[in-house]
Amino acid sequence: MKKELNIKSNQVTVLLQGSYTVDSEVLKKFIREEHCPLFYSLDDSGIVRFEWFLDESEKTGTLIEVFESTKHWEELGGKVLGSPIFAKLNELFKIKKTTVLGDISEAWKTKIQALNPIHKTYIGGIN
Repeated sequence: MKKELNIKSNQVTVLLQGSYTVDSEVLKKFIREEHCPLFYSLDDSGIVRFEWFLDESEKTGTLIEVFESTKHWEELGGKVLGSPIFAKLNELFKIKKTTVLGDISEAWKTKIQALNPIHKTYIGGIN
C-alpha cells in the first residue's frame, strides 16, 4: 500500500465513547450477537472499520467507526438513528462523547446535534 503525505481522504472517522452499568457479559453479547452482525450484513454500507473496545474494570468503552466518505456515514446513520438497534444500544451503553474526524455536511451536523459531537477537520498526516 502506497503511503501519501498530507493528502486528505474522503474518509470519516467517528468515535463514540461512553460507559455502561449492565454486566459486561450482557454488553459483549449485544455487541457480538446483535450490533456488529447487523452492520456486517449491510450491503454497500461503505464501512471500513467498525470495532468495539471495552475497559471492563472501569466499565467504559469506545466504538470506532470509519466510513469511506461522509455520504456513506450519512446514508447509514439515517437508517440507524432512531432504529430499535440504536435504542437498545442507548439502553446498554451511555454515550458520553462523540468525536467526528473529517468533513460532514451542515445538514448532517444538524441531524446528529443530539449526540453533541466534537467535530475536527483534517489538517495533515500520512495515509
